[in-house]
Amino acid sequence: MKVDLHPKEGLMVNAFLVMFFIHAAQTGVGIVGLPRIVYLAAKHDAWISVFLGGMLSAVVLAMMVIMLKKYDSADLYGIQVDVFGKWFGNMLNIFYMLYMTISFFVILMNYIEIVQVWIFPDLPTWQISLALILLTIYAVNGGIRIIVGVAFISVLGTIWMIFILFVPMQYSDPKNLLPLFNTDLKNIFFKGVFKTSLSLMGFELLMFLYPYVKDKKKVFLYSQIGNFYTTFLFTAITMVCITFFAENGLARTIWPVLSMFKIVRLPNLERFEFIAVSFWMLVILPNMCSYLWAASKGFNRIINWKQKKGIWILGILVWGGSFLIKARYQMNELTDFVGHLGFYAAFCYPVLLSVLVIVKKWFLRRKKSSAEAS
Repeated sequence: MKVDLHPKEGLMVNAFLVMFFIHAAQTGVGIVGLPRIVYLAAKHDAWISVFLGGMLSAVVLAMMVIMLKKYDSADLYGIQVDVFGKWFGNMLNIFYMLYMTISFFVILMNYIEIVQVWIFPDLPTWQISLALILLTIYAVNGGIRIIVGVAFISVLGTIWMIFILFVPMQYSDPKNLLPLFNTDLKNIFFKGVFKTSLSLMGFELLMFLYPYVKDKKKVFLYSQIGNFYTTFLFTAITMVCITFFAENGLARTIWPVLSMFKIVRLPNLERFEFIAVSFWMLVILPNMCSYLWAASKGFNRIINWKQKKGIWILGILVWGGSFLIKARYQMNELTDFVGHLGFYAAFCYPVLLSVLVIVKKWFLRRKKSSAEAS
């Protein structure tokens, strides 16, 4: 397997689009329930945990970029083979393919659950999943430029929803945020940050996008801007939810962000949350496209199959998996499992791999210098 990729010029994307890709990859169905999940761990200091979680992801992103810059134009598949060898490296590559495929499945099924609860309770799961999977396959078949374009349109097309937060803010009580650090610091700095990290995943896909960026020197800057915007948005939404809901009201609300939208009233539109849920498809679409693209890329990189064949194989497997989820508790258990798995795959392992790459490159450089000196 080639370590360094050198994509054709027509497949390359501008560096500034990385910030849209990072933000779109991080923002998905997790944000609608994030305030409640973190609140259960850190109470009214949950917004601090969310902010610290964003800072943690910024550090991990920085480590990723440092690692990627040690190669000319490599993705995670090539780096793992270079560091661990062909056999063990490819085993890790297959693990990441499975992780990204399951993540795609979880995003899809959680969004379907929202649609069925809020809009179409009688619509069969297999019909919604089939429509969304075919839409995702269509986009991914267009290549990485189309996927990044979808992320760009997603961010710009949904930015108006941020201003909807001003409506619940009118009914908020800022006193709900006080006193600061009244919760056990262990819950704020560990449990709360851990719960936040489960909703911030997606930035690890930068390790697959990197070879396709034209000006790689600017990847660090734009990836950090994208992550900062995500951190700001998640923190703001969590603060509004804490101040809007009465004490323990947030803990009893499964999707607090959507619940807040219920108070929005527009002329000739009684249920604004219908619009929000519909537009949320634009939010989760780049999520699904990115994970499916990165997972299907493994077919070409590991077993030398055409990527388009891999896209259809994974799409069919995910659609088949949608028939296996019969109850909400099954989806909750799978989501928790993928969340914990993703914490190690997105936050812990990239840092370890970065250290190994830095040490290896330093050792090889020193060995080369010694050979030249002798």
